Amino acid sequence: MSYFLVCYPDSDHEKIYPLQWGSNLIGRSPSNHITIKHSSLSRRHAEIQLQNESWFIRDLHSLNGTFVNQVKVEHQFLQNGDIIVCGMVQFRFIGIVAERDEDTFTGNLPIVRQYSPRQSRVAIEDIIDKGNKSKNSGSALRLSQQDVNQRTVDKLNLLLEVGKQLSAPEEPQKLLDRILELLLEIMEVDRAAILLVNEQTQKLEQKAVRTRSGISVRYQFYSTKITNYVYRHGDAVLTDDAGEDQRFEGSDSILIQAIRASICAPLQPGDNVIGVLYVDNLTCSNAYSTEDLEFVSALANQAAIAIANARLTEKMRTEAVWRDKLERFFPASISRKLKEGGELGIIDTEITALFADISSFTEMSSTMEPREIIEMLNDYFNVMVEEIVFAYEGTLEKYIGDALLAIWGAPYAREDDTDRAVQAAIDMQYAVKRLNQDWQAQNRRPIAIHIGLNSGKVAAGNIGSSKLIQYAAIGDTTNVTSRICGVAQAGEILLSEETLLRLAHPDIPLTALPPVQVKGKREPLVLYRLDWQQIQRPALVT
Repeated sequence: MSYFLVCYPDSDHEKIYPLQWGSNLIGRSPSNHITIKHSSLSRRHAEIQLQNESWFIRDLHSLNGTFVNQVKVEHQFLQNGDIIVCGMVQFRFIGIVAERDEDTFTGNLPIVRQYSPRQSRVAIEDIIDKGNKSKNSGSALRLSQQDVNQRTVDKLNLLLEVGKQLSAPEEPQKLLDRILELLLEIMEVDRAAILLVNEQTQKLEQKAVRTRSGISVRYQFYSTKITNYVYRHGDAVLTDDAGEDQRFEGSDSILIQAIRASICAPLQPGDNVIGVLYVDNLTCSNAYSTEDLEFVSALANQAAIAIANARLTEKMRTEAVWRDKLERFFPASISRKLKEGGELGIIDTEITALFADISSFTEMSSTMEPREIIEMLNDYFNVMVEEIVFAYEGTLEKYIGDALLAIWGAPYAREDDTDRAVQAAIDMQYAVKRLNQDWQAQNRRPIAIHIGLNSGKVAAGNIGSSKLIQYAAIGDTTNVTSRICGVAQAGEILLSEETLLRLAHPDIPLTALPPVQVKGKREPLVLYRLDWQQIQRPALVT
């Protein structure tokens, strides 16, 4: 059976996602196996997994829950045809018999001839001589065929197979070892080494060594005169007797090691030489031929491309880790701005600010252990920021103890920024109810939060140092937002009149409050309490 998840089944937007054996993560984040860009989904919403030959779905503490056949679940085994709802996104879980798949996809195609690339693969052991020595005394290549034309075909097949084997992603060191392993399997050589250029010193450094059984390599066996010559000139060289070659006159290592014959080829995937591939023979001065030189050069080209690709893959992995760390330190909108190469200079703009604080936190924390406080705040902020602020594309301005300040309108402005901020506040109150339910099952303390919202002008940008990025919004607007939050009671959301006037959809249940005098303002504020409990389900921005 093949298993699939059908998103928006039986609609014009239907999309089919094949399920892989093992874990299948569903959510809004691009790192998931199934990514749906819908604000009702959490960044990591649910997981579908194969367990004991059965499929099951597990909710990952999502904000809006996971439902199977209209029943909310934390963990549920799946049956063919089950309807799954994550947030506001509907899926159908289906299984299809594999044999029918083949008929479906090939039965009506006008196929004239089929060809499988797998059948074209050539096993190296089928080409090389099984004995210890090549039958052709003029070449170190272990080719079983002596016919010139067949040898040409065999060499091409060998290089093709080497290229295939080196194309699979591997750790850099394992790749270098594999290159030398293949080389010793194909050719009669005593010792082989790969030297790569150090990017800082621009000098060759030994990175991998391989020898014929019984030969010690506890010392530097290759001639630096030979390797440096190839590195500088970019040409492969063949020496019949390295000690007598005038190009390497005065090289102590050649004389000491009594190198009789060697081949050294540049590793050059592009314009620059990144290293050299070196092989030698200790006993025979005519061990290698022009055919061997050409083959080693060709193999070195294959190896150079593989090494360059491995380096690029490693660099991409490193950059991915760096980006992940960057996004942990900076709000998503700031990270996006940095990735785009945008400046974080000071701009005058209008924002809607949200200030959320845990009610009676000082009193509560006085009876808790420090580690317990940190664990609670981590769980709380993860939901408030990851699942809500970022879901509504807001910018986390800062944490202030148990409080957070988020803004909409900088560094990116949208027409519905104020509506997004208000909906985020509603979601936060609903999220606290859900957190308290989860914490109650864990014998943890329940909490309540109070939220203030205000809109107006600020100066936003990198405040402080060009080397230490601290994105902030400075102005009376954020100060007043904090004051409004201070007026709000536990479980309340208070809006300023400036925020209410900017709402594109003001049809939300509000209660006007008597004017309130706050610190730092001469005139009392006109505030409104948002009766969010009257809203059965948060109206999510799509």
